[in-house]
Amino acid sequence: MRRFSIFIGLFVVLSYTSCESKKHENKEETKYLVSSPIQKDTSITKDYVCQIHSIRHIELRALEKGYLQHIYVDEGQHVKKGQQMFHIMPNVYEADLQKAKAEAEVAEIEYKNTKLLADGDVVSANELAMAKAEYDRAKAEVSLAETHLGFTDIRAPFDGIMDHLEAREGSLLDEGELLTNLSDNSKMWVYFNVPESEYLDYIISAKKDEKQEVELLMANNKKFNQPGVVETIEGEFNHETGNIAFRATFSNPDGILRHGETGSILMRVPLDKAMLIPQKATFEVLDKKYVFVIDENDTVQQREIEVGAELPHLFVVEKGLSLNDKVLLEGIRMVKSGEKIHYDFEKPESILSNLELYTE
Repeated sequence: MRRFSIFIGLFVVLSYTSCESKKHENKEETKYLVSSPIQKDTSITKDYVCQIHSIRHIELRALEKGYLQHIYVDEGQHVKKGQQMFHIMPNVYEADLQKAKAEAEVAEIEYKNTKLLADGDVVSANELAMAKAEYDRAKAEVSLAETHLGFTDIRAPFDGIMDHLEAREGSLLDEGELLTNLSDNSKMWVYFNVPESEYLDYIISAKKDEKQEVELLMANNKKFNQPGVVETIEGEFNHETGNIAFRATFSNPDGILRHGETGSILMRVPLDKAMLIPQKATFEVLDKKYVFVIDENDTVQQREIEVGAELPHLFVVEKGLSLNDKVLLEGIRMVKSGEKIHYDFEKPESILSNLELYTE
């Protein structure tokens, strides 16, 4: 019985040793996929929060004091240039016009009589000049009264869409009181703020006489159906934010966009000779990105990298790698820094051919 127990014990030890040997052998036989960074000309899409404004957005105000007699339009209505929108009770202004016309007629008669007398050398030339000046003043008063009367009819200065009505029929209006807002939405001005560093990159890389095309991502996360172009840049930076405002112009033939909307501007930024690696080759530790680099002794070394931009399935590396480095692509969780491994090297062009890469 004792011999049998010793035999069983030896069998267990040998079996364990055999298993450990096989495990060690399997570990040594494991090969990992390794590649290098690749350098390419590509581009990234940057997004900026934006404010959408009508190309013309004005306040319509009463130019004269009086009762609002008629409203010919409604909120949200499209109006044509010259279309009558509001009418202020004109009685007082009509009376002023009649008075001015009567005074002008009197002044005209006085002038004509004085001229006849002056022609007969009955009165002096100075008296004739005074009569002429009085007649001219009276005609100016008529013109002024006609202008005030014309202000009682408020018409659209351009084709546009109405906003909220600020007054109702019968309201007593003061001079300058707001009636509504009018927006010309045929084109839209879209303002977005760009940091100083990105502004400098844009100015340096922008081709002369070529306007940068941009896209508009609306609040419903859908792209607007018309392209836009960057037309102007403001003259100075905001010292509080360090940003400068760009303005892009979009055609709005379907009237989809309205004054005051928000969204995001999508602008493509070219990257010359960008160093790219697959995102799957990286891992994070305390919000910092790392890769495993294989040294000349086939040993894994952990290295921190700085990512400048993100593409679909790819990172643009700013610092931490060179084109000659060998980077571990698979099995990141199976190795540790300082460990020697076996690997197969695959060219970066072959790796990238299986990824979605957008290049110019």
